[in-house]
Amino acid sequence: MTSVPDEHLGLGFADGDGDEACLNEAYRRWGALVFTVAARRLGDTEEAKDVTQQVFVDAWRGRTGYDPRRGSLKTWIMGITHKKVADALTRRSRQVRDVEAVVTVPDHGQRQTSPSDSVVDCVLVTDELERLSEEQQTVLRLAFYEDLTQTQIAERTGLPLGTVKTHTRRGLMRLKKRLEVDGEAR
Repeated sequence: MTSVPDEHLGLGFADGDGDEACLNEAYRRWGALVFTVAARRLGDTEEAKDVTQQVFVDAWRGRTGYDPRRGSLKTWIMGITHKKVADALTRRSRQVRDVEAVVTVPDHGQRQTSPSDSVVDCVLVTDELERLSEEQQTVLRLAFYEDLTQTQIAERTGLPLGTVKTHTRRGLMRLKKRLEVDGEAR
């Protein structure tokens, strides 16, 4: 497909069956532009490559939504690009928030913990875990050591989801109380 006017390219692209040659031509014409915009906004070339791929896959899947009367194919593809970049930035900020929430530990005037304190905490948690009911132990071990969701734990153990949630909450509360009491004793 050489020297096809944009309006004909758009019509072939938006055709219900779609013409893959039109997709290839659209990528040839605007793939570098999509990548450049994504790379500049994201500051990460690997992420920009992923976004570029997502843009053209989504454009192809949603090709029947393209209406040449509302604008050019290039404009439509760039609109998808901006949405995909925004989605990537939202995912990134969500990941940063999640990591910060895990890493940030409130400092209530407590002293810095030494490696031996971490070992003591590990021993206390293990000891307290063994004091829980068998079902609570199983639920917490599956959650923490095998990184299963509560739904997955319910499926694996055959326990009702509500019971898994209750065991998780009660077990964690007991562990928390024990760590708080022991933390004050040190």
